[in-house]
Amino acid sequence: MSGLVDFFGLESSLADDERLAMQSVREFVQAEVKPIIAECYERGEFPHQLIDKLGELGVLGANLPSDYGCAGMNNVAYGLVMQELEAGDSGIRSFASVQGALCMYPIYAFGSEAQRRRFLPAMAEGKLIGCFGLTEANFGSNPSGMMTRADRVGDGWLLNGSKAWITNGSIADLAIVWAKDKDGTICGFIVEKGTKGFKSKETKHKLSLRASVTAELFFEDCLIPEANRLPEAAGLKAPLMCLTQARYGIAWGVLGAAIDCFQTAVSYACERVQFSHPIAAHQLTQEKLVKMYTEICKAQLLCLQIGRMKDAGKLKPVHVSMAKMNNVSMALECARTARSILGANGIVGEYPLMRHMCNLESVYTYEGTNEIHLLVIGQHITGIAAFD
Repeated sequence: MSGLVDFFGLESSLADDERLAMQSVREFVQAEVKPIIAECYERGEFPHQLIDKLGELGVLGANLPSDYGCAGMNNVAYGLVMQELEAGDSGIRSFASVQGALCMYPIYAFGSEAQRRRFLPAMAEGKLIGCFGLTEANFGSNPSGMMTRADRVGDGWLLNGSKAWITNGSIADLAIVWAKDKDGTICGFIVEKGTKGFKSKETKHKLSLRASVTAELFFEDCLIPEANRLPEAAGLKAPLMCLTQARYGIAWGVLGAAIDCFQTAVSYACERVQFSHPIAAHQLTQEKLVKMYTEICKAQLLCLQIGRMKDAGKLKPVHVSMAKMNNVSMALECARTARSILGANGIVGEYPLMRHMCNLESVYTYEGTNEIHLLVIGQHITGIAAFD
């Protein structure tokens, strides 16, 4: 929130630990992510060498309690961490977001104490990598229709089915998998790598989130011990609570991408000379910059407010829907506008704009499409569900 993008002086309202978390991750991204991420994106490779460093930095499950080896940050600090990671790349923030909000959180919220002690400390260090198996090829926005089944057999469960579009899927040591039992109740399971009948396949040829691992998961008579069932997860509410955690991080994260695009555009516009003047001297360029600046500032205010509400226990899923819907749309428009300011230079890897733009096209529809979040807010306003 410093300098050019702290128009309302929000940084002065941050606590010292919040400011320190933001600055530490900003410095990490500047030193470790930005020098390599363009080449990783171009090659379609996730930078595995960053995993241990992310663990050392304390950003994996950062807002979970220190009792389990996590940083114990408040939710504003956690949001600022997501912002700074996505300023590097959406794929880096996605890795951390999935690890913390979609894998560590359900173990913390719905798992047994034995499960928390067994998995969370190693996950916080980046020694165990997780993925979240909810989406299926035919059931994305309507996860209640999932076809993956869990049948009770002796002292365990037999999983059969598949999951699609799973971040971290083919590098994960464990998967949080959601399946229906014989009564149609959605249950959660910790499926460990190497379990017989569990396979993953990396999704190739992506044109977005190229520096992120995406995979399909397959379960064929996959026997899961009762000790690996999440005992407090029963019904669709459990995975949706996980998604609310992740969407909160996304609302903050995309601010980082928007700010990176904006700062790139300002710097370029002040240096690029056409018709004997920097293009920043032209009225239409200033209009573009002002609109970007204004929308970023508004999104910052929104994020800070939902962060304070979350820390106070007053945040509801509909608030997160508005923040995710608004901020992703804003960031995507900033990326497109910044690209237009740079002209042809905006499409080359030397600048981050096209990379952010392509990534944000995925963020626009994952973790609840823009339309689904719009309808969640519409239901809040009218009391009428209009999802079908």
